[in-house]
Amino acid sequence: MCSAPATFTDGFHAEDSCNCMQYSTLGKTGLEVSKISFGAAVFSSIYGEFEAKEAEATLVQALKSGVNYIDTAPWYGQGQSEECLGLILKDVPRSAYYIATKVGRYCTDYKNMFDFSAKRTRESVERSLELLGLEYVDVIQVHDIEFASDVGVVINECLPELENLIKEGKARFIGVTSYSLNHLKECILRAPGKFDVVLSYARYTLMDNSLESYVKFFQNENLGIVCASGHAMGLLTNCGPQAWHPASDEQKQLCRKAAKICEEAGIELGKLAMYHFLQLSGATTFLTGMKTRHALDMNLNAFYCGLNLKEQEVLQLLKDTVFTKSFNWEGVELERYWSAMENLQN
Repeated sequence: MCSAPATFTDGFHAEDSCNCMQYSTLGKTGLEVSKISFGAAVFSSIYGEFEAKEAEATLVQALKSGVNYIDTAPWYGQGQSEECLGLILKDVPRSAYYIATKVGRYCTDYKNMFDFSAKRTRESVERSLELLGLEYVDVIQVHDIEFASDVGVVINECLPELENLIKEGKARFIGVTSYSLNHLKECILRAPGKFDVVLSYARYTLMDNSLESYVKFFQNENLGIVCASGHAMGLLTNCGPQAWHPASDEQKQLCRKAAKICEEAGIELGKLAMYHFLQLSGATTFLTGMKTRHALDMNLNAFYCGLNLKEQEVLQLLKDTVFTKSFNWEGVELERYWSAMENLQN
């Protein structure tokens, strides 16, 4: 049993639930965050339709269960996720959770998709606070830095403005995110001591363990490590990914094969993916999207109870016969973006 975290709030939390959850310090922030954290990208059209009342019930149940770290971004539905969270959180004590949002990635059209300038950074944080109905966020992250034309704009414009916003009390700590682990490392090395949190997504899954070799570096930099998207943005679920998913057709077919094996065995691939995801040593918290209480229960069950014998056997079968080689989609979105930008300029 773990002692209740600083976010434990009388009248909101059930003490036994918070005592069951595990908490770890998020790098040098001092924040004690839950091992499982809540990804709110699902509260937007990115992952298909979601039902507002179910979303509210899911988040509140997650918080009452001891989950205390929420992640969102302007990019998720172009403010839809933040707005949804704002409506839900107005009835939740501010002391009961930590929340992170992002700057840098915004619109669906390529021309206005990314902007790491100081001006846009400030505007973004102030808009996020308005939508969330909050005076401050705990972590403000630079979103998908690999899309910056030069990492210099992140370090020389975006980062100083985030530091100003922290001085003004609108945020507490600074984070950085990217699908590209090399870009994360480069940015962190070029701004030593400036970042508090690093978020890596879909890089420790059944099909890609790349993050494992970077954990020591992030730890040596005293960073809180948010390991996100163990379901690889829906790829590792029985339902499968959204049409926009950047994985190749061959990769999608391989994951569909895994899902079919699970379906025939009466098992959810998502639970096996979540269990595997949670095994990464060194990560502070494991961030996953959950838009229904069923998904929340499944993920918490993978954490608290592990897998039954049948699930263990199917997981081993998948590792032996389907996910025999590591693969990812690094560079696909980047190439698509710069190709589109070049066409716009011509």
